[in-house]
Amino acid sequence: MIYILGGRGRLGQALAALYEPGQSVCLDRAVYDAWSQPDAAGAVRSYFSRCTPVPSIIYVCSGLLDPQIPDDELLAVNYQLPRNVIEGVQGLGIKVVTFGTAMEHGLATNRYVQSKVKLSEFVEQSVAQGALATHVRIHTQYGEGEPSSFMFLGQILTALRNDTPFAMTLGRQLREYHHVADDARAIQLLVQEAIVGPVDLSHGEPVTLRNLAEAIFESLGKSHLLQVGKLPEPVQENFDTVFVVPETLQTLSFRDTHPAVVDYMKSRMNG
Repeated sequence: MIYILGGRGRLGQALAALYEPGQSVCLDRAVYDAWSQPDAAGAVRSYFSRCTPVPSIIYVCSGLLDPQIPDDELLAVNYQLPRNVIEGVQGLGIKVVTFGTAMEHGLATNRYVQSKVKLSEFVEQSVAQGALATHVRIHTQYGEGEPSSFMFLGQILTALRNDTPFAMTLGRQLREYHHVADDARAIQLLVQEAIVGPVDLSHGEPVTLRNLAEAIFESLGKSHLLQVGKLPEPVQENFDTVFVVPETLQTLSFRDTHPAVVDYMKSRMNG
């Protein structure tokens, strides 16, 4: 049986869709809400020890993305919750899959990223001690619902809907954009291959933020709203690193970023 924490979110829903009815369970938030508290590993163990059939995989998809959220909330959900799940089921033969961000390789001043780095380090330590845990570092996801309002695509969508100018940097930053359904299939493959510890879920085809923004605004006939270079350049960013595709994923096909993201943004224009 597959158990999913955070089943109402974009990634949780995409993972649940991979399995036949009766093969997966999306836990109600009320069940695991208190598991983000310190010393909740015992409660986690008690719950899953009673489950019938016994879980084979637990996906911990719950997470907070906004770096403006207070530190204690970020750490509780992004670090303490998955840590308690890993510690709680250790020795029960249950695989735990947690999620981080490719930005763990940089952007060390971002508090959201810091919470994920801490989780990644814990997973690595736990695996060295025999835990069955995988920490999947994901890139920017799109598809299945609205983009987060504070993210790049969300900010663009707001400008397009309101017909207001969109100011950005020179846009030299490199980003991989992944449709969430493609990522769900990739995650399933990584789990099937029994990969443990941290792993980057990369397709190796980054785009610059400028090129992506230009494609979106042009496709909707609103290039006049795009103001490239109006914002200062970030100091700490990825301008040249292209991530390596894991061997397990080299035969997996991902959507071509520009046309797929453009289609997604068009689909969201009317809500």
